[in-house]
Amino acid sequence: MKIKISIVALLLALVSLGGYKLYAHCQIPCGIYDDPARFKTLEEHCTTIEKSMKEIERLSKSDHPDWNQIVRWTKNKEHHADDLTHIVTHYFMAQRVKPVDPAQGEAFAKYVEKIALLHGMVILSMKAKQTTDLEHVNNLRNAIGRFQTIYFGKSAGK
Repeated sequence: MKIKISIVALLLALVSLGGYKLYAHCQIPCGIYDDPARFKTLEEHCTTIEKSMKEIERLSKSDHPDWNQIVRWTKNKEHHADDLTHIVTHYFMAQRVKPVDPAQGEAFAKYVEKIALLHGMVILSMKAKQTTDLEHVNNLRNAIGRFQTIYFGKSAGK
């Protein structure tokens, strides 16, 4: 009887998650990381945010704006900005960039630089949510590129 209840509970949980995006990585100490994939995903989010901004602007200029589509593109832009922030905070800041003792000089300076870039990406993502200013997306891409270079210690095949 307990097994049947557990199976039903599991199925209900899975069905209730059906509308949500499940991430392939969690915050348990599994040691399974794919940093290049995370950077590719960050770039894809930037591209989607940029396209959303352009569509919002295009649709808004119409004599008879399609408000439904404008709202959908706005929600899409905000969703991808949130997903980008999630990767920056939950993957890089919480799991991958490890604290360094200030006494370690150069290593500490590099740590501070990484954290500052990550924080900057969170702010730029927030600004991208608030506007349709493409400058925020361009700055976000640049910050991601700088972080990638520092993170890998080289251009990472760019």
